[in-house]
Amino acid sequence: MGEGYRLTLPAWQEYFEGLQKEFDIWAPVVCSGKGAYTGTDSVRYKPVHSFTEIAYDRKSDFSARETLLPITQTLFYFTEDNWTEPKVRDRKILLFLRSCDIHALRRLDQIYLENGPADPYYKAVRDQVSICLIECRQSFANCFCASLNTNRTENYDLFVRPDGDFVDVQIKNSAFPALQGCTAEIEPRFVTDNAVRVTMPANLPDHVFEVAFWQEYSSRCIGCGRCNFVCPTCTCFSMQDIFYKDNEKSGERRRVWASCMVDGFTDMAGGHSFRQSYGERMRFRVLHKVYDYKKRFGESMCVGCGRCDDVCPEYISFSHAINRLQPKEGE
Repeated sequence: MGEGYRLTLPAWQEYFEGLQKEFDIWAPVVCSGKGAYTGTDSVRYKPVHSFTEIAYDRKSDFSARETLLPITQTLFYFTEDNWTEPKVRDRKILLFLRSCDIHALRRLDQIYLENGPADPYYKAVRDQVSICLIECRQSFANCFCASLNTNRTENYDLFVRPDGDFVDVQIKNSAFPALQGCTAEIEPRFVTDNAVRVTMPANLPDHVFEVAFWQEYSSRCIGCGRCNFVCPTCTCFSMQDIFYKDNEKSGERRRVWASCMVDGFTDMAGGHSFRQSYGERMRFRVLHKVYDYKKRFGESMCVGCGRCDDVCPEYISFSHAINRLQPKEGE
């Protein structure tokens, strides 16, 4: 269960500042004026230095994935004679995450650490990560975590709940220093229901790949890839070799986020390419998230955060697509 404490805001801020001596602290922050539309804000993960910076009551528009997997990441530098890797991160990271995003982190671990040889670049960062749970006091728009059982978790090191002039803290990991304050019974509260509900397919008939509704998305989707880039569990990337102008025999190799929804993702040598229509790409994305991945790992890749529905400029609903997979009576 861990040790529970009830602290005043100044006492917690002092403890928070002490953590920064050991941790880089990343949390959702309101970026004023950085939203998709004029006069709107965006909430995304940034380093924080004060507890008051954290956006506790708003779902982040982007997930914490870019904290562990940068959008563009240099793997190594090269010349015509040798190559060197960038310096390995040596600072610990404290990530403030909601339950669904903690489950998403488990999906990333499965792909990058357990699906064959461990990815050394991901592992170097992941080994430094501790988790502070953010409590969801209510369900946000488009969330369907309760349908996927990702609405609650026990996998965290620290839990913090702001409560007016006080802060409730639960420390589960003994690596974190104990607090000096009033002890209390502190347990996180989790949402138990969402306005959006989905029914996950247990088995799918073969003809689900050919049903007509997939092609409906060809007339709506514009292939922007936003759904992939805000998703906390998308793991695809492309490789790029960048050659420097001042010496064309030296440069760096980078991996860059990729999207199964954008043009060029399936391009192959010889000019071949697959899934040309947006409907085919939507089919691949949906079935990979809720069916193919589950057959391999025993749980869906999707965690029900609803960010893809939030960000889609064409108002395409991923949760609605999942529900359309259910076979009709008599099928």
